[in-house]
Amino acid sequence: MPDTPFSSDFAFAVHARDGQARTGAITMPRGTIRTPAFMPVGTAATVKAMYADQVRDLGADVVLGNTYHLMLRPGPERMARLGGLHKFMRWDGPILTDSGGFQVMSLSALRKIDEQGVTFRSHIDGTAHHMSPERSIEIQGLLGSDIQMQLDECVRLPADRTTIEKGMRLSLRWAERCRVAFGEQPGKALFGIVQGGDLPDLRIESAKALAALDLKGYAIGGLAVGEPQAVMLAMIETVEPYLPAEKPRYLMGVGTPDDLMQSVLRGVDMFDCVMPTRAGRHGLAYTRHGRINLRNARHAEDTRPLDEASTCPAARDYSRAYLHHLVRSDEILGMMLLTWNNLAYYQDLMAGLRAAIAEGRLADFIGATKEGWARAEAAQKA
Repeated sequence: MPDTPFSSDFAFAVHARDGQARTGAITMPRGTIRTPAFMPVGTAATVKAMYADQVRDLGADVVLGNTYHLMLRPGPERMARLGGLHKFMRWDGPILTDSGGFQVMSLSALRKIDEQGVTFRSHIDGTAHHMSPERSIEIQGLLGSDIQMQLDECVRLPADRTTIEKGMRLSLRWAERCRVAFGEQPGKALFGIVQGGDLPDLRIESAKALAALDLKGYAIGGLAVGEPQAVMLAMIETVEPYLPAEKPRYLMGVGTPDDLMQSVLRGVDMFDCVMPTRAGRHGLAYTRHGRINLRNARHAEDTRPLDEASTCPAARDYSRAYLHHLVRSDEILGMMLLTWNNLAYYQDLMAGLRAAIAEGRLADFIGATKEGWARAEAAQKA
């Protein structure tokens, strides 16, 4: 568990650097977030197929909840009456809530955006709702989250310059309104979200304007939405020099283990992604031997575990043959075990990255990790 003391306010400290990469800690009243950090996604007040105690025991210091989904069900006012999101889901550490901007994009057929906010129909029952920047902050306050995100417009790539620029400027105006609505909340933080698609000049303009608002942290949004990895990494490299060095940097919705390593190399401190939990529900395991598809018939009589050296029981104590059987039989236990394994691998990867940065051997760590994947892939093809 973190060895940095909790803080009565929100604070971020860098403890070591290796090139652009850095390791450190965010301290706040509910706990310490060791960085680089991967945040398991608990969209609807649950990390799917996991108990909160399991998530904590794997080494996660913070989880993510989603404003859009929790607004629709069970509702923010009800959540407040029930004691807030922490009590509701039995998670006593920090919680970051996404503003709902990504869901606005992904449910675009049901929404209308204007200067005041977004009007949309629920994907659950079709009821009409309106979310302004002020309402987004109000909802996140009712949920009781520790790190709150500004409302933004996330533009799906590829898109033309006019569309990207319009969304970026609207997001900046919404950031200013969110800052006013958030006010001063000791021990909590509001993060801005850099937009600008795949256009460097718009990314830089967004980063500069948000930095001038002097927020507690800064996210890079609008990536991992269909663009190649090279474009994503180029945008991180473009934005990084313009984000305050003393504030945490959060790459939203990313990603694969290689995405995480490459982004850490470029100075990113925080990540979230549904990939490890979603993959676990569909028979895919992430391990230090690479990705393993348990639906594949080659595993039907394989008595080896996913990883005999892992400290996670799901990876260490169950045969690939058994996991294959569970997956092919659509048994819930298979989804639970593979999700457990995947989140364990992601947290182990982040711990390895933190240690490597602290010891000045990040490049060697990443090289050895990728070499291990390549050897395992070659062995599977042999």
